[in-house]
Amino acid sequence: MEEILLVAEEKMKTAIEKMEDRFRNIRAGRANAAILDGVMVSYYGVPTPINQIANISIPEARQIAIKPFDRNSLGDIEKAIYEANIGLSPNNNGDFVIINIPALTEETRKDYVKQIRAIAEEAKIALRTIRQDSNNAIKKLDNPEDEIKDGIAEMQEIINKFNKIVDDKTKLKEEDLMKV
Repeated sequence: MEEILLVAEEKMKTAIEKMEDRFRNIRAGRANAAILDGVMVSYYGVPTPINQIANISIPEARQIAIKPFDRNSLGDIEKAIYEANIGLSPNNNGDFVIINIPALTEETRKDYVKQIRAIAEEAKIALRTIRQDSNNAIKKLDNPEDEIKDGIAEMQEIINKFNKIVDDKTKLKEEDLMKV
């Protein structure tokens, strides 16, 4: 039974990590290199993560500078950013690709908060699914009824802990987004 609970806890940690990764992609009006994490550049015909073919820096609070190792890939980087559909427009100055991050409007902030809440709800659904699978596995064990009830109660304590983590991280991200 302990093994079932440990496996469930590991799966729940993974669900939280996925939620945090998705949170990072929602920007708060400030430049953050993580915005480009999912951008794949066609580098000599091979899809390559942008951070493997260029240096990414933040020269100003609302600007990202991308300096490719190979100047011939500037156009490919610019095209990949457009195609990634991250809502940003790259500018190619011949040496760098510069991305200016626009200030967030109140409406945009509220849309982002809605996205954050939807991501958090998906994480909670994933947690509930893990709990249900674990509870079913516990019930299938040939243990006495008291031990099964204790295992299910322990599983509930674990999910309560992870639901609180989701709520806390969601609240922090919402506060970050709503700061002007």
